[in-house]
Amino acid sequence: MRHLWIGFVLSVTLAAQPQQAPQPGPLGRGKAETARDDERLYERGQKALDSRRWDEALANFGEVAARGGTRADGALYWKAYTQYKLGRSSDALATIEELRTKHSTSRWLDDAKALEAEVRSAQGRPPSPESVDDEELKLLAINSLAHSDPERAIPMLEKLLRSSHAPKLKERALFVLMQTGSAAAREVVVKTAKGAANPDLQLKAVHYLGTMGGRKELEEVYNTTSDPAVKRAVLRGFMVSGAREQLFNVAKGEKDPDLRREAIRQLGVMGSQNELWQLYQAEADAKLKAELLRSFFVGGNAEKLMELAKAEQDAALRREAIRHIGMMGARRTGDGLAALYGSEQDKSIRKEIVNALFIQGNAKALVDIARKEQDSEMKKEIVHRLSMMKSKEATDYMLELLK
Repeated sequence: MRHLWIGFVLSVTLAAQPQQAPQPGPLGRGKAETARDDERLYERGQKALDSRRWDEALANFGEVAARGGTRADGALYWKAYTQYKLGRSSDALATIEELRTKHSTSRWLDDAKALEAEVRSAQGRPPSPESVDDEELKLLAINSLAHSDPERAIPMLEKLLRSSHAPKLKERALFVLMQTGSAAAREVVVKTAKGAANPDLQLKAVHYLGTMGGRKELEEVYNTTSDPAVKRAVLRGFMVSGAREQLFNVAKGEKDPDLRREAIRQLGVMGSQNELWQLYQAEADAKLKAELLRSFFVGGNAEKLMELAKAEQDAALRREAIRHIGMMGARRTGDGLAALYGSEQDKSIRKEIVNALFIQGNAKALVDIARKEQDSEMKKEIVHRLSMMKSKEATDYMLELLK
């Protein structure tokens, strides 16, 4: 019977509660979201290629090509490559011609020319499963030669990077070059990172430069490219190589807000809390400030988030700070949130605090607040949250309400 009475009280309470307007969501969604969607589709296509799931790869690359974004030319190349692997030579040649027509300055054209020659030479012959085995043998030969005679292997590996072979083979060649540790091999990786090969290999070379600690070379790539995807890869490379100063400089001085946002993210991953605070104090853009709040959260800086939840003048940013605090655990921030609720007058902020305490599972704090709350709307909000929590404190409070 007790449970029935509780259910009855809650149903009456919630039915009486007015419909709440949705609270503003997190800030900071940039204009590069469409480009990131293209990147995700493109990466799926690459993974499908590596696993020889040709139909899946064709669908992904076809969609990216149709969207016409910054990855369209590369998607057309891999679409043609996949069609060739499926034995659709005529379709592959038509796709190569589309690439040539629509993207006359693309860095994929050399690869496309090599692929076209291979397709034409194979026309009239069925697709050969042995060709896949040949690529696997080449991978083994590359590893062996790099260990036994690296200086002889380097020019061969560089030539392979410009061939029409599969992406896995080229990436392995680049990886082997990076592993040799020789100055000549590093020079090939740097050239590739600066754009000497197709854009896919350029991004991979940038990643390898980061793992090699190539801060100076990465800085040169960043300053000489106009491709946002390459710049984002460099920023991730800065993080991997520990280039805190370079990331800080980009976060301060880059004109593109999406790249500034990426630099801020990477500083957060590095735990560069002093630099982030300097940026926050000097920043006027609310979206970038929201990114900085996320970076404080990533770095575990509960103290700074709590400080901003109290003192920030922008209410939306205060709510954003409180959301992040809510995900940091009741032990660290529960008392601070409860104290902030007691001194806060803005109802939207108070609701955000209630939600944060709910996310923490902090029934005790919510019950303490509910007992003191005089505003009937806020009390209903708190009771609603408590009704969804499986805790002794919440159940005891419901019984208290029934009395």
